[in-house]
Amino acid sequence: MSDKGILGGICTTHAPQLWTMPDTEDPNVVSRVSEMVGNAGKKLKQLNPDVCIVIANDHANQFLLHCTAPFTIHIGKHASGSFAGREYTYPVAGDIAIDLVKYMQRHGFDPAFTSTAEMDYAFGIPLDFAGIDIPIVPIFVNAYVPPQPSMQRCFSFGQILREGIEAQGVSAVVLCSGGLSHFPGTERYKEPGPAIEFDTQLMAKMAEGDTRHLLSLDEKRLDETGNIELRCWGVAFGIINRGIPDVIGFEPTWHHNYGTVAWTHPEEHSPYTPHYPPIFPERVYLSDTLHRLATNSDERKLYLADRQMYVSNLENLTEEEKEALIKLDQSQMIRLGIHPFVSHALRRILERSGVIQPDGVTS
Repeated sequence: MSDKGILGGICTTHAPQLWTMPDTEDPNVVSRVSEMVGNAGKKLKQLNPDVCIVIANDHANQFLLHCTAPFTIHIGKHASGSFAGREYTYPVAGDIAIDLVKYMQRHGFDPAFTSTAEMDYAFGIPLDFAGIDIPIVPIFVNAYVPPQPSMQRCFSFGQILREGIEAQGVSAVVLCSGGLSHFPGTERYKEPGPAIEFDTQLMAKMAEGDTRHLLSLDEKRLDETGNIELRCWGVAFGIINRGIPDVIGFEPTWHHNYGTVAWTHPEEHSPYTPHYPPIFPERVYLSDTLHRLATNSDERKLYLADRQMYVSNLENLTEEEKEALIKLDQSQMIRLGIHPFVSHALRRILERSGVIQPDGVTS
């Protein structure tokens, strides 16, 4: 049985040249992109997910005049498409998709939904390269028709999608495509072409795991660098919610910059002990005593007059806690799980008055 929730994901490109292979396209570049996405796809399939969330944009083919929503979820039984002589059909996890719509409606989002929208090559190419053959939930992001959703809205939409998947108790991987920098249909497509310097810096941020860097990109910046399709990545990063990727690739070309990032294994949660823990229930009485000594001068005088006697009257303390209170050793307090500031506050008062010497832990 697979783990539940989001197991991993891929963000990559969908340039039509990856399928049509014109003479202007470098076959070696296409081969590297295809191999990278394919290998990542194999690893995601090995995680045995229940469903694949597929995120891409429509190239103003369907969502243009009649209805253009920021986000549209496909809830039909199948989703199909065709491009450059290729036809493709994928089963849709309709029940999961409908539940996602319901969940999002309850949590501040009202996505559109469709039962018949076709998937263009923005979906077909990454699904082909990744070798995905499990039920999918296609999600359309409005990248091309103003007003488009902000990057913050895209990221937030992805976060709620993640919560919706977790709430259903299913396991999912994410496959997303978009960009990078290009200007289809405009004079900038050929000259000056893709914003290579910008995309190079962007991918360096991605390699560091700084996916939230996208939140700093406003509408103007996305537009002037030809990266309006990064809105799809914004949704995906909100869902995946991970740090440093397992896979990173960047292939500049004259018409697009091909970027790929992927997380191909479930997130590992390493337990740690924070420097400032909560107030543990079993340490409430000791914490209260320390706080009282730090804030009440009369109480503090009783403690300093005879620590042993003072502590012996505290029936709710364990022997270990009594010893720690007598010694007032900061390191020992921390080992007991006392919030450092509780004992630190008392020590500062006593250090300033010269009653005790600094122990190197407090300052």
